Amino acid sequence: MPGTDPTPLEVKLSCRHIWKVYGTHPDRFFSNKSGRLPDGVDPLNHAQEIRDSNHIVAGANVSFDVHVGEIFVIMGLSGSGKSTIVRCLSRLVEPTAGEVLLDGQNLLDINKRELIEFRRHKMGMVFQNFGLMPHLNVLDNVAFPLELQGIDVKERRRRAQEIIDLVGLEGREASFPSQLSGGQQQRVGIARSLAVKPELWFLDEPFSALDPLIRKQMQDEFLRLQRELHKSIVFITHDFMEALRIADRMAIMRDGEVVQIGRPVDLILNPVDDYVREFTNDVPWELVLTAGDIADPAHKFAKGMGHISADTSVATLLPYLADHEAGVVVRDGDGNDMGVVNARRVIEALASGVQNPAQVGM
Repeated sequence: MPGTDPTPLEVKLSCRHIWKVYGTHPDRFFSNKSGRLPDGVDPLNHAQEIRDSNHIVAGANVSFDVHVGEIFVIMGLSGSGKSTIVRCLSRLVEPTAGEVLLDGQNLLDINKRELIEFRRHKMGMVFQNFGLMPHLNVLDNVAFPLELQGIDVKERRRRAQEIIDLVGLEGREASFPSQLSGGQQQRVGIARSLAVKPELWFLDEPFSALDPLIRKQMQDEFLRLQRELHKSIVFITHDFMEALRIADRMAIMRDGEVVQIGRPVDLILNPVDDYVREFTNDVPWELVLTAGDIADPAHKFAKGMGHISADTSVATLLPYLADHEAGVVVRDGDGNDMGVVNARRVIEALASGVQNPAQVGM
């Protein structure tokens, strides 16, 4: 209903004030393990002070939430800290300070035995290098995490076969990793991570080692799986176009710090600085932006104006606007009027990422 507050999204994972510092005495920079700094202490200044003390800051006061069923993408250039953070979330790397809350429980407070059980039953992890065991065939690779859980042979093979069918590898159960293509190997890695039916799924640049065509196919496959499984996902990439395809929301990192968090379209339309703007420079915005993203609620409706759905791409809308100067009314999925889009509104949206006239030769 118009004017009502949206239903709050359920949070699956909370990353709170995570710091990862490498050096001789990293703990001395924090008065408590929560990572929260005393009032009046600026995190960016604190991070610089740590660097000035000959320590490396791989993660600096990183905070974000991952909602239930959401694909949350973390991206940045090489060395930005994105892979360090995802490893901190799973405690493959121990954070120096901070909190990682899964369903409200701080994973940094549990002991190693409890952590192993969390990983075996609640977490799935996929990495760039596949990590398959060369002496096991596809079926046994996928079933291996279930074997670690102590599940009997018949049941774990049944469950492994279900996942193999889900990722499209039926018929390759007896093949060994060396007999598979790169894309097939990554499918096995994905299947193995899904075999335990994880509540939380971590993927660290899973497709970056693949050829462009195979990479796109794997992105399509990943999105198909998500539509069926509705996992809560943290996905790491350095490729903004990949992030655009898969992200519900995303965080951009630089020097261990989170620079901006939002929907991909929010980062395109309202980059907080030049670093974020550079990621969006080569994006075909007319294919990414939708009418709902740029509708002007303050614009007056003209009599006889046509209407379109909010998810109509700007590229689809442009020919219509060329012949209808007044514009078009945008309606949401419930049939409510959101505002008006006209040619001027589109131009303003497309120009929002241009920092100054010199960038367009003016």
